[in-house]
Amino acid sequence: MKIVVVGGTGLIGSRLVAALDRRGHEAVAASPGTGVNTLTGEGLAAALDGADVVVDVSNSPSFEDGPVLEFFRTSTGNLLAAEAGAGVRHHVALSIVGVDRIPDSGYMRAKVAQEELIVASGLPYSILRATQFFEFVRAIVDAGGDGDVVRLAPVSIQPLAADDVVATLLEVTLGAPVNGVVEVAGPERFRLDELGRSVLAASGEDREVVTDPGATYFGAALAERSLVPLGDARTGAVSLGDWRASQAARLAS
Repeated sequence: MKIVVVGGTGLIGSRLVAALDRRGHEAVAASPGTGVNTLTGEGLAAALDGADVVVDVSNSPSFEDGPVLEFFRTSTGNLLAAEAGAGVRHHVALSIVGVDRIPDSGYMRAKVAQEELIVASGLPYSILRATQFFEFVRAIVDAGGDGDVVRLAPVSIQPLAADDVVATLLEVTLGAPVNGVVEVAGPERFRLDELGRSVLAASGEDREVVTDPGATYFGAALAERSLVPLGDARTGAVSLGDWRASQAARLAS
């Protein structure tokens, strides 16, 4: 199959393209760097010519409320229109577990808008919602920084490895459209404040993590289960300890 991966040069997209290539598919990495711009439409028609599946793992260059909403509305609208014209048979999008439960976040509202456009398009689709990646947990912890302390809420979080996201995304991409949502989360559940202490300890930092029920998540209020699946979800295979060991091995090699 010809499968176009929008955002195909990023963390998830590049790994998905490589995995598809290994399975003998014609995988096309579409991004501004490869001449495909979903905001302007440049290169879209040529990239999608003959495509069977489109996977959208693109992200906004700005996380500010207005620009991020404009990005996902415009990019997704252009992409879906081009897919309809090209006869694409399956649209796959990567989203976030809890995206519809954190309304204070402009980024989450923008992702909800993206999902709504996909559902309303009439195209066969699958939406994969993933929890936070291990690769981004440090950024979550740092976002709670307040001088010499880090303030984190004692809520549940169930992060997973990017490789597990790719493995699930590959399965969804090569399967039939579910016309709904699939969720994937890590194999272990933590308290966010306790995970923050573990992250700082692992890097040898002495900043104190303060448990603060009012602490926000990139400016948004959190409930106990805002960041974790509420129902059935697929589970990644890589534990936090195994992921840390693999990262250490990479740095040592």
